[in-house]
Amino acid sequence: MARVAEHTITVEWGDIPPDADGPALVGGAYREYSCTCGVPLPHRMAAELHAVATEQCSTCLGSAVEELVPGFRRGCTSCAGTGRRRNQLMWQLAHAEAELVITVDMVREVIAEFSGPFALSTVADTVRDRLGLRPGRLPVGPRVRDVLRELEAAGEIEMISAPDEMLMGPSVVVYRDPSWRRVSPAG
Repeated sequence: MARVAEHTITVEWGDIPPDADGPALVGGAYREYSCTCGVPLPHRMAAELHAVATEQCSTCLGSAVEELVPGFRRGCTSCAGTGRRRNQLMWQLAHAEAELVITVDMVREVIAEFSGPFALSTVADTVRDRLGLRPGRLPVGPRVRDVLRELEAAGEIEMISAPDEMLMGPSVVVYRDPSWRRVSPAG
């Protein structure tokens, strides 16, 4: 297996039209990929496969940083900011374990205890305490966020937070610690 140092994958943003589709933009469109080893990387999938083959994270392509849209960078959440494939696989296993342990019913029980609006961080901390988990043991916050979004889609709760940042208009937004409230049953 080739050493990672011989394979630095870079990403350059191409021309982004004003009417660019948010999901396509975040998903890798409008980017050009290259590697210092010279292997052709004509699209995102080729870059991901090359990253995997060289033991690098297939999300951040070994850079340890995700750039969702031009100028918005954050540590890679798939590999915990390491850029390594092994760490990415460990986090994927932790996410799968979190899905088994942190159920929809558990999150429903937690939010039922709140009399008013509740923030993602508060629900995640309560779930972590209930399970007796130390911080970093499982990706509690991301799992709780996914469950809350599921409950929101089902109409059980509604988000009451405005986005903290609009990256490319209303189609790509960032919520740092969103809040929800329970929806009263129709009757």
